[in-house]
Amino acid sequence: MNTSPTATQPRVAFLGLGHMGGPMAVNLVRAGVPVTGFDVVPAALEAARANGVTVVDSPQEAVRDAQVVITMFPSGRHVKDAYTGADGAQGLLAATPAGATFLDCSTINISEAQEVAQLARDAGFTAADAPVSGGVVGAQAGTLAFMVGAPDGVFREIHPLLDIMGARVVHCGDSGMGQAAKICNNMILGVSMVAVSEAFVLAEKLGLEHQAMYDVVSKASGQCWALTTNCPVPGPVPTSPANNDYQPGFGGALMSKDLNLAVTAIEQTGVTARMGQLAAEIYNEFSDGAGAGQDFSGIINTIREDSAGNR
Repeated sequence: MNTSPTATQPRVAFLGLGHMGGPMAVNLVRAGVPVTGFDVVPAALEAARANGVTVVDSPQEAVRDAQVVITMFPSGRHVKDAYTGADGAQGLLAATPAGATFLDCSTINISEAQEVAQLARDAGFTAADAPVSGGVVGAQAGTLAFMVGAPDGVFREIHPLLDIMGARVVHCGDSGMGQAAKICNNMILGVSMVAVSEAFVLAEKLGLEHQAMYDVVSKASGQCWALTTNCPVPGPVPTSPANNDYQPGFGGALMSKDLNLAVTAIEQTGVTARMGQLAAEIYNEFSDGAGAGQDFSGIINTIREDSAGNR
């Protein structure tokens, strides 16, 4: 994270100050960026205000003087409704000064990202999608990875802001390609966490200790992020959510959402991706039950419970 303020920082409106957006906005403020924020949740507004964000009473007020409008919302429908207006409210595209850039950091369908970017361009603005990887810890530490879909000129314009909030910024192509990269990455992550969890449960059944399993696999061909950073059993990686009763982290419900986005892309493209589709089924069941409030690595407990009656 680059925290050196400059004299030319753009005025930023930040909409969506939740677990991810709040810390991202705070990191901008700490780097000297003037940020005006809004969220529908009062507690999120208070937390942002306590950390230096100028909070206001409406999204329209937030964007009134903005040069960059950052959104971090749960779904594509939320993004589109915010841009165009819903329930009689003025949309952001109508309330924002000419010449601004719309930067959406939500994780949404590729087609939705392309649609809202086109809406912004049709209204005379520039636009980019820049979903993130790294979870709440990365948002707080300013170490997120940004996957950016934007024309070259827009990417160069927003890169300094992304550098403040993250440790890695990758230009993936034009509009929607940031979402494409995020969806593909998280399909790998979901599949690999299921595989790592199944392997640990199998190791338990065979009498192999967790630490011994970790010591071998973390230095062998099975090594992956799901093992070495987000290890689903307590002990080998002290900072993993498994050591904190599977508090997220990256929640099971979010993994379910991202895998469903991957399934949509799979169906649209006709790709044969049985592992991705199966991982989506597994995480949909997980998030409908105990996994709704757990880190996605908590899937190991479901696997362990399902295996309990088998020999």
